[in-house]
Parts: sequence; structure tokens; C-alpha cells
Amino acid sequence: MSAARSTALPTVLVLASGRGERFTASGGHTHKLQALLAGKPVLQHTLDAVAESGLPWHLEKAGHPGMGDSIAAAVRATPDAAGWLVLPGDLPLVRGSTLQAVAQALAQHAVAIAAFKGMRGHPVGFSAVCREGLLDLKGNQGAAPAVRAQQAVNSVVFLALDDVGIVTDIDTVDDLARAEQMLAAR
Repeated sequence: MSAARSTALPTVLVLASGRGERFTASGGHTHKLQALLAGKPVLQHTLDAVAESGLPWHLEKAGHPGMGDSIAAAVRATPDAAGWLVLPGDLPLVRGSTLQAVAQALAQHAVAIAAFKGMRGHPVGFSAVCREGLLDLKGNQGAAPAVRAQQAVNSVVFLALDDVGIVTDIDTVDDLARAEQMLAAR
């Protein structure tokens, strides 16, 4: 069973409501999304990639207990979306072309998961058929239940993409330093 074909664009849900405790515990002096990377906040790098993609987007920054709660709130806030790409705000190296590739895969699949060298990453795309499953999410497990529901009906695709940014999140000051090196090498 495949998702219905749609020419409408999915909405990128940029999740920015986490507490970032690992970052401050590792020596960070600000929230990880406000930490500077090449002179610009981490979150701004992520938002720049979203803008580059040309896809509609929603920034979910209200405090929520877990990622599942954040995703559900963002889906509720975008009721007319044709689908959603879940993108944590701490992925400053993700490319706009990666977001476009995941969005395009939703024309054929209910769920599209970005992967780099066999590692699952973000964004994870969900077509409109996943709406109810996403609205039911709670806690820290993220969207795993919605993915499992679509795996059961063989409507999940893993997209092997050449973008290390899909697996380069900023959780510690060491992660930030590595991202700085990677950005400089681009």
C-alpha cells in the first residue's frame, strides 16, 4: 500500500523545543540552538537549509516534554499540510537538496527516511496518511510508532543520500567543533 500521489508539497517541521541539557553539561554556555557555528546560530543554519529547499515550514519551539509531543504539536499547527518532514533544529549541515529528495519520495511512499552510509538520519518524511499516527505521538520516542505502522504495510523507503548533515546533530560542544570543521571543509 502506497501513499496517495500528491503534487502538494509537504511542510518541514523544524523541532526546536528541546532543553539541550547535554550541550550545557558538556561545557556549552548557551542553548545548543543558539550556539554559534561559523558566526551564525546553529538553528539559523538549519533554517537556511529549509529556506533553500523551497518547502513550506513550521518552527515548533514551544516547550514540550518529549520529541513525540513536539511532533504532534507541529502536525496540529499545520492541519492543511500535504505531509511533513520532521527535522530537529540541531542539524545545521543538512542540505536543502536533501529535504527536497525526502519530500519527493513521499509521492510514492507513506514514510521516507534519510540515510547516510547506512545510518538513519533526519529528515524523516511522512505523507498525509500518517496524520493520525503523528497526532497520537507522546514522550521521547519520537515518530517511531508512526514509522512502524507504515513498515507493517510496506510503505517505508530508506533514501541513501550523500549528505553527512543528516546525521550530524549538535548535542555537545565537541559535536559543535566537529561541525565547524566539516563546514569549513565544504
